[in-house]
Amino acid sequence: LLFLNQLQKDLEEVKELLTKATRKRLRDVLMTEKHKLELEIKNQPSPKPKDVAEEEKSSLGGYTVKINNYGWDQSEKFIKIYISLNGVQKLPAENVQVNFTERSFDLLVKNLNGKNYTMTFNNLLKPISVEGSSRKIKTDTVLVMCRKKREEKWECLTQVEKESKEKEKAAYDTSDPSEGLMNLLKKMYAEGDDEMKRTINKAWVESREKQSKGDIPMDI
Repeated sequence: LLFLNQLQKDLEEVKELLTKATRKRLRDVLMTEKHKLELEIKNQPSPKPKDVAEEEKSSLGGYTVKINNYGWDQSEKFIKIYISLNGVQKLPAENVQVNFTERSFDLLVKNLNGKNYTMTFNNLLKPISVEGSSRKIKTDTVLVMCRKKREEKWECLTQVEKESKEKEKAAYDTSDPSEGLMNLLKKMYAEGDDEMKRTINKAWVESREKQSKGDIPMDI
């Protein structure tokens, strides 16, 4: 912008000199310089209006928020993930982008109230069809539609969730009933509040007392 102003001032001065020049050779030199300056000014990028510049700055600025909260449902053909985002329906459609692969998808919502929002799902439980998957924009919600390759029920969304459930199940599904019960009590104790811990401690003490009297042959 500063360079453009300098060029315009040079052009004004050349025009001013042209009005005063009387010798042909001097006028020819000034006319050549005048055309050169006009061409240079024409080729300069025009400054953007302030509101457009501010809008572009806003779209690139702000910070990115990782989405962790969602709801999901399924039909025979689709896995449906619901993401709540206030005012998302007011954005241009191109600001809501979802990229699918056979076992994952990435969601990017750009410039929603000055922030960008992202969500990534990796290691989906089963393969999906990239071509058949899509997204829909609803009031305050983005709906991601993952087209199942096979029409079957999914027990969970990702492979990681499945493995976690299987490990948890294995911890309680043992050949020794007392070991399974112990594992369950340990989990309840670790995750419980003070009242739960007091209850478990009381039950534990009572069971030890009964065992010492011979009432309970099995150590729990």
